[in-house]
Amino acid sequence: QVQLVESGGGLVQPGGSLRLSCAASGSGFNLYAMAWYRQAPGKQRELVARISSGGSTDYIDSVKGRFTISRDAGKKTVALQMNSLNPEDTAVYFCNAQWLRTFWGQGTQVTVSS
Repeated sequence: QVQLVESGGGLVQPGGSLRLSCAASGSGFNLYAMAWYRQAPGKQRELVARISSGGSTDYIDSVKGRFTISRDAGKKTVALQMNSLNPEDTAVYFCNAQWLRTFWGQGTQVTVSS
């Protein structure tokens, strides 16, 4: 069993930055592929960025060059550094862990607005 707790969301102006963090509890963190998803009002949840157990990363096109996903095995955390934010990035962001089973965090709100 894995529990995920996100933090770091908030209100930011266009062009600003935020850093989301996801803390994992439970065993086997190093075996899990970790990811960040987001869901905007009225839209489906979408994968934003993913990092494999080996550290390989993937991003959706709209965030490439602006967002960076990373993981810290010792602290059992995964982070999403978000730069050059725009209003289209406004959404609830969810942490996801996947290995044999899938686990979700409760989500953290990111609002980009002037």
